[in-house]
Amino acid sequence: MENFEPKIIAFLCTWCSYAGADLAGISRFQYAPNIRIIKTPCSGRVSPQMILAALMQGADGVLVSGCHPGDCHYMTGNLFARRRFALLKGLLEFIGIEKDRVNFTWVSASEGEQFAKIVNEVTKKIKELGPNKKLLYEL
Repeated sequence: MENFEPKIIAFLCTWCSYAGADLAGISRFQYAPNIRIIKTPCSGRVSPQMILAALMQGADGVLVSGCHPGDCHYMTGNLFARRRFALLKGLLEFIGIEKDRVNFTWVSASEGEQFAKIVNEVTKKIKELGPNKKLLYEL
């Protein structure tokens, strides 16, 4: 498992986290290349089904990132996401999925360095967990 490189799906809100990722790239902050970014209008639009589908289709981990509380462009979308995420974490633990496979963070458009740090931390955690072998759906 030394050579294991996880595939991580990152659902990023357009207004803050995606812009933070863009700033990280423009500023040339180094972070692990393991994430595959899916741009969403708001973290509140990321449903538990989307996260489960990512895991079922072979992702080793999922990162959902949105605006800081109080800064959501859609007023309370990120607060809905936080509530949904808390419930999903409980469900994942109940069915035997390691809690660190799915992560939720806040990153603003001006936090490129913070985004790079989060990606590196999430990648490290998922590398330690190893490949996702649960919930996989064979086509």
